Amino acid sequence: MKTVQFKIPDNVDLDEKDIAMIVAASLYEKGKLSMGQAAELAGLTKRTFAELLGKYDVSIFNYPPSDLTRDVKNA
Repeated sequence: MKTVQFKIPDNVDLDEKDIAMIVAASLYEKGKLSMGQAAELAGLTKRTFAELLGKYDVSIFNYPPSDLTRDVKNA
């Protein structure tokens, strides 16, 4: 696993857990990580991660529109 370090201004009120969740949620939303991988990155169980996604405006249903269209045609 890669380790990344960066500086955040003091006036940004985020702790390490918040930052990990933001990064994990973003990567999950973009399809770069599975739910399990994102939960692990955030240091959470899959269930807790899934429950918190809404707080970060990320849908638990990470399903590309093209897959949905294909599934409807195949139904």
